[in-house]
Amino acid sequence: MKYISLLGLLLLLYPCLVSAQQKEAKVDSTYTPYELLSSYYNGNFHPFKKKNIYIGVDFNIEDKKLENTDYIIQKILDGERLNYDIHLKGGYYTGDYGMVGINFNYFNNRFDGIIFQDPDTVSSNSISRGFAFTPNFRSSVPLTSNERLSFFAQFGITFGVSNELNTTTKNMDEIERIYTDNFNFRLGVSPGLTFFAMENFAFEVQLDLLGYELNAAKRKINGIEESTQIRQNVNFEIDILSLQLGLAYYFGEGLRR
Repeated sequence: MKYISLLGLLLLLYPCLVSAQQKEAKVDSTYTPYELLSSYYNGNFHPFKKKNIYIGVDFNIEDKKLENTDYIIQKILDGERLNYDIHLKGGYYTGDYGMVGINFNYFNNRFDGIIFQDPDTVSSNSISRGFAFTPNFRSSVPLTSNERLSFFAQFGITFGVSNELNTTTKNMDEIERIYTDNFNFRLGVSPGLTFFAMENFAFEVQLDLLGYELNAAKRKINGIEESTQIRQNVNFEIDILSLQLGLAYYFGEGLRR
């Protein structure tokens, strides 16, 4: 008896379920894929609310083959350059549109090749690697009513260390090794844009604009300490080389309030 009653209930509900699915399909068919994707942001979408969490990453790689390439003081006859760096970012919104965060950066640059330095032709091998931490504060300003596109300004303090080894060989047996230790400190402001492409995922564009930088370098040639150099620099310019393109993800209890 129970099975007969359950079967009857399903038979009564089936036409209603079919009708609801047909109506939903009809509504969906009236929208383009872009409109369906954008509808996510038409409700209570608040990515920069207090207690939300931000995670970001960007990665750059350069693998270049060089032949007969002229530079100011030398010419690369044949060489290969491989550079990459990665930025990992995280933050927490302590208030609406205000975030405290920390960034981590690691880079590795390598070159192997034959170089002409008048009047000699030398074999050159160099490798440099380093890392840096940047505690920061970011303030965001929405440019659209649904906060899908926004401008931000980030103030950060960077502490970084790196080392470099450059080995040159000429006349088969004349070898020179230059080892350099670097310490870097920077105070800077970096503006950028955030655009949410798909739900909580966003693309970010950021570059260094204003900053003060201190660099201390200690150099040794063939194991003998030669020099210590300290450089300071203040800049206010658009540095295209500092442009960062990255992917970010926002989540938290205030995201869909």
